[in-house]
Amino acid sequence: MSSLFAKKKQISLTAVFWATLLLNTGAAFMWPLTTIYMNKMLHKSLTTAGTTLLVMSLMMMVGNYVGGILFDRWSPYLAGLVGAGMSLIAMILLIFFHSWPIFGILLVVVGFGDGISLTIDNSFAATITHHKTRQVFNVLYIALNVGVVIGTLLVGYLLALGITVIFTVTTVCYIVLFIIMATAFRVDVDAMKPAKKEANHVAPHRMQLILLMCLMVFAIYASYALWESVISVHMTNLGIPFRNYSLLWTLNGFMIVIGQPFVNRLFVNLKLPVQIGIGVFIFATSFFLLVFTSQYYMFIIVMVVLTIGEMIGFPGMPAWIDALAVNGRKGKYQGMYNVAISMGRAVGPLFGGIMIDEFSYQALFLTATIAIVVALFLLMGRYLQVGR
Repeated sequence: MSSLFAKKKQISLTAVFWATLLLNTGAAFMWPLTTIYMNKMLHKSLTTAGTTLLVMSLMMMVGNYVGGILFDRWSPYLAGLVGAGMSLIAMILLIFFHSWPIFGILLVVVGFGDGISLTIDNSFAATITHHKTRQVFNVLYIALNVGVVIGTLLVGYLLALGITVIFTVTTVCYIVLFIIMATAFRVDVDAMKPAKKEANHVAPHRMQLILLMCLMVFAIYASYALWESVISVHMTNLGIPFRNYSLLWTLNGFMIVIGQPFVNRLFVNLKLPVQIGIGVFIFATSFFLLVFTSQYYMFIIVMVVLTIGEMIGFPGMPAWIDALAVNGRKGKYQGMYNVAISMGRAVGPLFGGIMIDEFSYQALFLTATIAIVVALFLLMGRYLQVGR
């Protein structure tokens, strides 16, 4: 069916760049806002806010899986329109209806639509052949963080103007995303998919690496979700303004936008798994430092360490997944990768809320550190055994 809408043989890197940027700009508005909006304005507990983000992320996870299946077996183009369209409709409704519980219900719809869109975007990116796969996902990672810069920089200032203004600006992002999906994604990718007579599976040792990678990604994003949820409350409880919290994300984004090209050149000759391992270990170290952090300048230092690890380790993850999925379905394994991200984002806020209610922020940060390091060691140990 996708061939009926095809206008080009291959999608452009520019198109997936803008789709990634807009999708993550919208997310950068919503994720840090949701917890503080529910806790401070709707007067809901951190556990309730975490549960809401859990359900939203679970639906994003379902969307990731559905997006991968639709990319491989249906129309990638129409699947992209369905995902972006669902998120757009929900965001329009949020402008007018954002009391409880309609706020939570519409967030769930946004999560499902975003899940489809993320996998479709990554799967289209994996079909690009006029650039190296590693380069493609590096560019997408820069786009992701430009989106984070824009979203987090604006949300800290727009919150003072009212929640309706934030939802309106976010809706504009989704309108432009839908337009890009409807025009630039009109591509026939059937020729890029494996023929039916070819094997549509990966070797067992590669499948093990993919699963261990997904386990590590789950641990990473469950921990990262703490920055997008409970840490905003933690900082405001310490007397640090929400605007300063937003500036930390802006610092994160600017560091990546400026520093990522240098990191790419620095590690160009290093094996991708080794680069990922170095970056993830540095990223885990930042959560250990959070155990001792209480002043704003210390949060700045932690964010710098986190960002350095992120720049080194994160961009190569989907590229390694793509390299391991030789003779496999690209959409399926990119979908698995995004499911792990969404599952981590689902569990992180709820787990964080429970840990804080029952124990402490310090216990939470130490647990996050241990989880990432253990998952990293399992992956790297298996990689050293099988060689790839």
